[in-house]
Amino acid sequence: MKVLLLGAGGREHALAWKLAQSPRLSKLLCGPGNPGTARLGTNVPVKADAPREVAALARQEQVELVVVGPEAPLVAGVADALAAEGIPCFGPVEAAARLEGSKAFAKEVMAEAGVPTADFQVFTDVPSAEAYAVAQGRIVVKADGLAAGKGVIVAPDAEAARAAVRAVGAMGTAGQRMVLEELLEGEEVSVIALCDGERYVLLPPAQDHKRVGEGDTGPNTGGMGAYCPAPFLTPEALAQVGERVIAPMLAVMRRRGAPFKGALYAGLMLTRSGPKVLEFNARFGDPETQVLMLQLGEDLLPLLEACARGRLEPRALALEPGASVGVVLAAEGYPDTPRRGQRIEGLDAVPAGATAFLAGVEAKEGRLITAGGRVLTVCARGKDLVEARDRAYAAISGIRFEGMHFRRDIGARGLRATP
Repeated sequence: MKVLLLGAGGREHALAWKLAQSPRLSKLLCGPGNPGTARLGTNVPVKADAPREVAALARQEQVELVVVGPEAPLVAGVADALAAEGIPCFGPVEAAARLEGSKAFAKEVMAEAGVPTADFQVFTDVPSAEAYAVAQGRIVVKADGLAAGKGVIVAPDAEAARAAVRAVGAMGTAGQRMVLEELLEGEEVSVIALCDGERYVLLPPAQDHKRVGEGDTGPNTGGMGAYCPAPFLTPEALAQVGERVIAPMLAVMRRRGAPFKGALYAGLMLTRSGPKVLEFNARFGDPETQVLMLQLGEDLLPLLEACARGRLEPRALALEPGASVGVVLAAEGYPDTPRRGQRIEGLDAVPAGATAFLAGVEAKEGRLITAGGRVLTVCARGKDLVEARDRAYAAISGIRFEGMHFRRDIGARGLRATP
């Protein structure tokens, strides 16, 4: 089967790594891809969020399945353009991708589906939002639109709430409308379901680390690392998330005439009163995908094709034993103004049992240099979380680029929760 994978980050490198292991794969095209995906398939110069361009390429190359990694192509309508050409796509149509493209829309659908979530208010002007935020004090301020994982600010007091509203309001289009919601407390977990519009299968729970600094300090990022499985959801509790969160959302989207086909990502807060949804994403998470691909113990390609064609068989997935840990190596200045152009050394010496998934990297004159904020994710598996974590950090010790920084506490919360 000929597959086109859209995207250029660490998530896409991990998906390419897993897809390349499939005996059903005849050719893998990555658009635009990165130096990591180039080692697994053929990079093609396509603008991933240009629906007509993607559809034309898929038609010309006689692609049999398109897999969309990032959110921007989905919100732009790439899946719609492919559907018009009769080309199966793993990724929702634009109307269904609004679950990520608009936080206010996602809240509306959650209310209709009866999915537990935080209380909220939607605002379109900064003064009104600021007054509400100050009155609430402790609050979460979210840009309604896409903000590359940085449109959420947690405000612990009134002064921080005022500053958060102003910051989100200054985000341009993404912040023209904002959602202000109650600050939930508990353990945060990511659950991703592979969906065919009606049915779903659940990947194991993972935990992302969004703050740039150790101990969950500093500003939010796109994610500084992840591990899997997160011990906070038992298999029974995970099944309940499927029944009470995923299934109702799929039913509502189907009734609305926009069946969700793709990866439905539920960001959950495990509160004292049970799991509540913080947000939905319409695609695989990053860096969760990197560790999930290490944990998945079966061929990914048939699962994605079944979702795209509406033929998914609900069942428990085969998983590898033990745990996986992924640590993001970031560029100097990330998440504000990352420094680019630094030579990356040591990737050829990554030990067996560990994998480096490239993200903000480009090849120049035969060398790999930094080209983004999150440069790469170093991942490793082990018989348990301790061993996986030790292997990941040991692999990092040989990698170098000027200004490199990373969190040294990835998986620490999971270790504290593990008996």
